[in-house]
Amino acid sequence: MAILLTGATGFIGSAVLRQLRDQRRDVVALVRSSSAVEAVEALGARAVLGELTDREIVTHLALESDGVIHLASPGDESSAPTDDAFVTAVLAGLEGSDKPYVHTGGIWVFGEGAAITEDSPLDPPALTSWRVPVEARVRSAVGVKTTIIAPAVVFGNSGGIPNLIVESPRTSGDAPALELIGSGEQHWTTVFVEDLAELYVLAFDLAQAGSYYIGASGQNPTVRELTEAAAQAAGLDGRVEASTVEAAHERLGEQFADALLLDQQATGSAARIDLGWEPNGPSLVEELRSGSYKR
Repeated sequence: MAILLTGATGFIGSAVLRQLRDQRRDVVALVRSSSAVEAVEALGARAVLGELTDREIVTHLALESDGVIHLASPGDESSAPTDDAFVTAVLAGLEGSDKPYVHTGGIWVFGEGAAITEDSPLDPPALTSWRVPVEARVRSAVGVKTTIIAPAVVFGNSGGIPNLIVESPRTSGDAPALELIGSGEQHWTTVFVEDLAELYVLAFDLAQAGSYYIGASGQNPTVRELTEAAAQAAGLDGRVEASTVEAAHERLGEQFADALLLDQQATGSAARIDLGWEPNGPSLVEELRSGSYKR
């Protein structure tokens, strides 16, 4: 038997797969393409071609597994029905087994907050409001050891959302600057991708049924601090310039921009206390100034 993993070739999922294989765990990855088959098999996992919405395949794989870690998402308007269909299928396969099921949520469901914890009220932006009913179904599942991980803004290995800062428009003139996302005063709560992958594995092994953990390092830089670091790396002497909400909407789309404009801070301390998680990766400021994002 093996761990069933979705999203195994994605930004977070590939890090989880590497950690599982480093521990010599057997993994079955549900993938959508022949290129993904090659990628996961190169790491020693078994690949199965299929869709998240294929109930027969998902239920069978879950039934035959040691447990499931779910990281795949279309990332578009089909995310809600796709995730809902997957949860239905996977719980059908795991029901009554008391096997672990680790489901991916996200920090944005909490809305704005200077000290967000797992017990904070939910106030999701439009982009992620669909997560709330799906997560409620996961947490209420009977006979399955469910855990929800809510990642902060994930970074590392030059991937993920921080590229939006690196690729920010430059102002014109003799002293160009990088354009901020909004005023830049909003905080982003962050986590290094390899640290987050470790949290998923710990949750799979140790978390209690119905648990929920915020995957955050405790580092909560402002977007201005992040953009200044990127501007330093770009040879602009750290120069940045504020933009408007309207400009952010135009560049990134209204719903995505509104999520990035949220002012959020969290520590992720519950996972440290309960699971012994020890995030020790670099900070996102360091990564933007002199790490994997420097170009």
